[in-house]
Amino acid sequence: HDPGKEGICCSDPQLPSRLPDCIIRFILEFRRMNLICGRGAGMNEIKIALVGDYNEEVVAHGAIPQALRLSAGTIGAAVDPEWIPTDDLQAVEIGDVLANYQGIWITPGSPYRSMQGALNAIRHAREHSIPLIGSCGGFQHMVIEFARNRLGMASADHAEENPDADVLMVAPLACSVSNQSHRFKLAAGSRVEDIYGRGEISEPYGICNYGPNPFYIDRLEAAGFQVSGTDLNGEIRIMELIGHPFFIGTLFQPERSALQGLVHPLITEFIRSVVE
Repeated sequence: HDPGKEGICCSDPQLPSRLPDCIIRFILEFRRMNLICGRGAGMNEIKIALVGDYNEEVVAHGAIPQALRLSAGTIGAAVDPEWIPTDDLQAVEIGDVLANYQGIWITPGSPYRSMQGALNAIRHAREHSIPLIGSCGGFQHMVIEFARNRLGMASADHAEENPDADVLMVAPLACSVSNQSHRFKLAAGSRVEDIYGRGEISEPYGICNYGPNPFYIDRLEAAGFQVSGTDLNGEIRIMELIGHPFFIGTLFQPERSALQGLVHPLITEFIRSVVE
């Protein structure tokens, strides 16, 4: 049998012509899928660190591995997502823990068992050009990490965990957006706009009551962490780090697309950045 040609190999060359067309189509499709699976089996898997404290009751925690696999499949990649609890990253040489991972997702579900562990992972990805995506609480902590370690704002904190902090980098939202879908405007010329291919999108939130404090946004943007998406009231919902292979945070949860079996462009681009 020549694997480069479509056909059925048998000792009787007249047999295929005597088989019903539906049987021939079934055999050819079976062979085609076998070849695809064979290629996948020999493929190196991309290892993605899911930084967060896994909870089976958190919808996003079940959706993220599905979303990664759906997106990886569209670009011929194989992905191996692995959970890393935040307290495993608190007081260790983080480069050793994350050495075998090609990408990092800072997952929803905060407050984390260790905020410092989550911030350590974010800093490692930011400073070592490792593709990173953060959704919901993950995005909120990306903002805190950048403020603390890039801008030197050591007191930057989260209102949910430390409401009396001197610098509330993440503050309560004007209105809760939990478990709702909203429309967002994307910044013209931003990478996120390019990924989506349009200037306005609709996305779902999980349980969300906090977001980046707009009072400090000018300082973040001046250092390259740019607002690339807002809600229709102009409140910050997406940010991206200029010059990084992939460092994008969203207050909404793109992973929820997997619950409908849909491939999400932002997650696909994250996987593509890891592959490249």
